[in-house]
Amino acid sequence: MNTQSIFLGMIGPPQVILIVVVVLLLFGGRKIPELMKGLGSGIKEFKNASKDEDKPDSKEENKK
Repeated sequence: MNTQSIFLGMIGPPQVILIVVVVLLLFGGRKIPELMKGLGSGIKEFKNASKDEDKPDSKEENKK
């Protein structure tokens, strides 16, 4: 098995298991829920900010 096929192939169950094991070793079991909570709140803020940019401000429309 050459190294190109390992790195260029699709992600399968063995790769997912390896990633999970590495994350557990790096952060520990107690820290992962905190990381996921922070990631979720960051995504939520990003979505809200992008929605706010798309909407025209009603205050600006009333001034015209």
